[in-house]
Amino acid sequence: MDYLLDSNTFIEAKNKYYRPTIFCEYWRWLSDSYKEFAVASIESVKDELKEGNDYLSEWAATNNFFFLPVSDIETQSNYIQIIDSIYKSGYKRAACDDFIEGADPWLIAKAMTLKATVVTHERLNLNSKRKVLIPNMCREFQVSYIDTYDLLETLEVKFSVVKRDE
Repeated sequence: MDYLLDSNTFIEAKNKYYRPTIFCEYWRWLSDSYKEFAVASIESVKDELKEGNDYLSEWAATNNFFFLPVSDIETQSNYIQIIDSIYKSGYKRAACDDFIEGADPWLIAKAMTLKATVVTHERLNLNSKRKVLIPNMCREFQVSYIDTYDLLETLEVKFSVVKRDE
């Protein structure tokens, strides 16, 4: 896989700029992008999406193939490096605990394993001590990261608007 999507890319898309009732083509493209563009996510992200009991939980269940396992030895080893690093890097203990409870360290660990780019809407903030941010950890572990719009632009994805007949 070349690109691994963070939970927030799905959640913000659903809630804001790619609402499924209006932009169904985006969600169709996302399902198809697994093979065509090497875009995926990880099982831990799927687990977060399924908590919502909404369109995303249905989409995640229907597109199970889109979510890669993190049980391989290399990803597990990378995860341990990430966890060791955050507890030594000056973040508040609560921030570290919150970070390891979610999918974020697994996403970065899998990206390290696959040499993939993480797709997230978080922004780099090297002064953050109350929240461990994906871009901060990506930078530390030399993992590339971009947002959804950069992904679509890089892959030269275009969506067209079709007016419904009444």
